[in-house]
Amino acid sequence: MTTATLTRPERSDVRGTAGGAGLGAAVRWEVRKLRAQLRSKALLLGAVIAPVAVVIVVGAQSRPPKDTLFGRFATDNGFAMALLVLGFASQWILPLVTAVVAGDIFASEDQHGTWKTVLTRSVSRSRLFWAKVVVAVAFGLLALVLLAAATIGASLLLVGHQPLLGLSGQVIEPRAALGLVTWSWVTMAPPLVAFTCLALLFSAWSRNAAVGIAGPVVLGMVMQLVGSLGGIEAVRPYLLTTPFEAWHGLLAEPRFTGPLLDGLLTSAVWSVASLAAAFLVLRNRDITGG
Repeated sequence: MTTATLTRPERSDVRGTAGGAGLGAAVRWEVRKLRAQLRSKALLLGAVIAPVAVVIVVGAQSRPPKDTLFGRFATDNGFAMALLVLGFASQWILPLVTAVVAGDIFASEDQHGTWKTVLTRSVSRSRLFWAKVVVAVAFGLLALVLLAAATIGASLLLVGHQPLLGLSGQVIEPRAALGLVTWSWVTMAPPLVAFTCLALLFSAWSRNAAVGIAGPVVLGMVMQLVGSLGGIEAVRPYLLTTPFEAWHGLLAEPRFTGPLLDGLLTSAVWSVASLAAAFLVLRNRDITGG
């Protein structure tokens, strides 16, 4: 006579079959994959080195770039130099920096044919989606911090920390100027996150890393062009590039924060809409082919 013995499955087995790895494990796995990429390491290294090179090159010019905000004082004032670099980075660099990782993070699964393996054996679609979102956003913010720290540090060390002349002609003492310049860089975070979410959408939708990286950058250039045109005041608040200019109010007297609040709302709307669309794309993805 054979007696059947019923054994209770272990907790880890239940978790593995029911829902796969948790969000924390998925995030750690995505971080490991990102750390293994030479491109991401080179990007972070460039965020530290490039500002120093720019400060040296611009500081050596006999004629400062007078056609930009704070450009005419950049060679004589470190705070103005940091703001000059900020203006350039917000227009051309930041969307590209964050899109390099976010635009590839979903498309790489298509490139290597790993969707089926990851989603059927390791982690659910929703957890994988949010893990990739967390890692992409964290990488973009880390790149911003490194870029800001390197720019401000190099500007003050190589150019100087004299009192800054504000946009209204007021003189800002060095300690206050340091705080305002730092906060000006901080205001880049909301639109940077929004561009990250937009790159995630392009990556999930196109299944192509080139499109995922180039799409947000090209769209950002188009928005910059549209925003520079006259007669479109009703449209400018809704452009994702407009929040990159909101820091100007911090350097005026009296200060105004209306554009900062509007930019925060605009960035939030773009972020939520992009993530919702990307999630729907991933949820409806047929992974049976790999």
